[in-house]
Amino acid sequence: MPLKELLFGRRLRTTEEQAEQIGLSSGMPVVGLDALASAAYGPEAALTMLLPLGALSVVYIGPVTLFIIAVLFTVAISYRQTIEAYPQGGGSYTVAKENLGVAPGLLAASALCIDYVLNVAVAISAGVGALVSAMPALLPYTLPLCLVILAFLTVVNLRGVRSAGLIFMFPTYLFIGCLGITILGGIVKTLLAHGHPVPVEQLPHIAPSTSLATAWLLIRAFASGCTALTGIEAVSNAVPIFREPRIPLARRTLMIIVAILAFLLAGVAILSHSYGITATPPGQAGYQSVLSQMVIAVSGRGVFYFVSMAAILMVVSLSADTSFTDFPRVCRLLALDQFLPPVFAHRGRRLVYTYGIVVLSLLSGILLVVFGGITDRLIPMFAVGAFMAFTLSQLGMVFHWRRSHESHAARSLLLNGAGAVITGLTLVVITISKFTEGAWLTILIIPSLILLFTALRRRENKIAREIDEVGPLKIPHLSAPIIVIPMQRLDRLARKALWFALSLSPDIRAVQILAEEMKTEDLSHQWSYLVERPAQEVGYSAPRLVVVPSAYREYFGPLLGYIKNLGAAHPGRVIAVIVPEFVEKRWYHFLFPHRAALLKNLLLLRGGPHVVIIDTPWYLRE
Repeated sequence: MPLKELLFGRRLRTTEEQAEQIGLSSGMPVVGLDALASAAYGPEAALTMLLPLGALSVVYIGPVTLFIIAVLFTVAISYRQTIEAYPQGGGSYTVAKENLGVAPGLLAASALCIDYVLNVAVAISAGVGALVSAMPALLPYTLPLCLVILAFLTVVNLRGVRSAGLIFMFPTYLFIGCLGITILGGIVKTLLAHGHPVPVEQLPHIAPSTSLATAWLLIRAFASGCTALTGIEAVSNAVPIFREPRIPLARRTLMIIVAILAFLLAGVAILSHSYGITATPPGQAGYQSVLSQMVIAVSGRGVFYFVSMAAILMVVSLSADTSFTDFPRVCRLLALDQFLPPVFAHRGRRLVYTYGIVVLSLLSGILLVVFGGITDRLIPMFAVGAFMAFTLSQLGMVFHWRRSHESHAARSLLLNGAGAVITGLTLVVITISKFTEGAWLTILIIPSLILLFTALRRRENKIAREIDEVGPLKIPHLSAPIIVIPMQRLDRLARKALWFALSLSPDIRAVQILAEEMKTEDLSHQWSYLVERPAQEVGYSAPRLVVVPSAYREYFGPLLGYIKNLGAAHPGRVIAVIVPEFVEKRWYHFLFPHRAALLKNLLLLRGGPHVVIIDTPWYLRE
């Protein structure tokens, strides 16, 4: 089996698309992992912000989580309306563009792109954080582990949506089961101990409270914890990947994901308060994640602990799969609207948008390297893009329902209006509270992306105006081209080029640049015998030999200069440059410098509109 097929699977026909669509059970891993896994780093981020409070932090995590869950349900109910109104997918970009205009649509698209890239980096780094909690000796290898997981996710997603769903199904349900058992067991122990359960094993020491909670600190904790909401829009973006009945299935999947996430968030907050669990400084010796402490407190460091940590590691790391599903689809929509190159809209061998997957992987890898794979450094940038997309989507739906004549339009308008207000206020809170911690960078990147999209659109429009023409084909006066063949010596490559040139035109110039290069033969004295006479004997015009001396031992400069002067001397004539090229049909062919490839690129850039390039390859006999 070829290596490509082993890694990425066999090629799929377009007619096999229906078999690649997913249902509820596989939809949870594909579009729900991001949301579900945020239970691992959302509460952790909030508790990290509350670290200055010491022991008091466990008192305030409950109210903060309650507000987060309220926003979660508001956003989820709003997105249920989006799924029904826009079953073709696209999420925030489609809704904002169609209801608010192109500029808000691009704003939403930019926010989504940033959200998805950051989600991959945050998810992977959070998963590795769970791993180093269980195995502290791996802390120095945080970044390499992150990059290995990123490479694995890239390969899995290039295999197709259905393959990803099947691969991630077991870890997803294992994660839900382990955390569910831990939370329910911890709540039972809390009730039996009248609110003061004793941890099975000793937990990290909590510093005494040195300051009181301020409104600003609680706002910052809420803003950090809102990263738990960042995957909610994924279902609305990916409705087309569900099988029929598509809309009910997507809405059901969304609400199940939200219900499970709310249960996990509430459970973490309750057990944190009951057992006195708080965050430890990330990236430092002795670091232990909140979920690690929670499982240890309820069940100890036994087999169940390691199974739970393995499930958390897998799910948190694999939750980046949601971005690998949605980012390429947003890029496809942008490409269809000419805001990205057309290649983003083309599906690859496994019916996925290959180019978008590869670009997402590269951008996320750069982020992981720059930030050292530490989740806490990425979270301030993470939430701004997500809530900006939330707000624009909900606001767009408000305008959608205002124009709608459906019976439930008024109720839906109120739901989306409430979602727009709540997510908008949350966006303001996050932006202000996280501005100096990295949110300012997101605010700078978003306009830069919009400028990039609009520049690409202008370029596409300019090209269309330049090359579009209607009506019957207009045929001007045509004459045979002037053929130019660069050659060093009369080897098999040059002979093949001469044969082809004789069939095209009677005006052929074989050009030799005397630049002290190896293997260059001066053919001046033998040209008549070797080329001119054989050509005339079979009725062809004799090719001319042009020898160009190079004063500074250059090759490309004198050759391009000769072609330019030839074009000036023969205005209106096409100059066809035939480039003999040696080809090895091996993967390492492109690792070696090839002068022919460089010459073709230079001719494209500097040859001018009258120059045509023809390649005559000579293949090495294997």
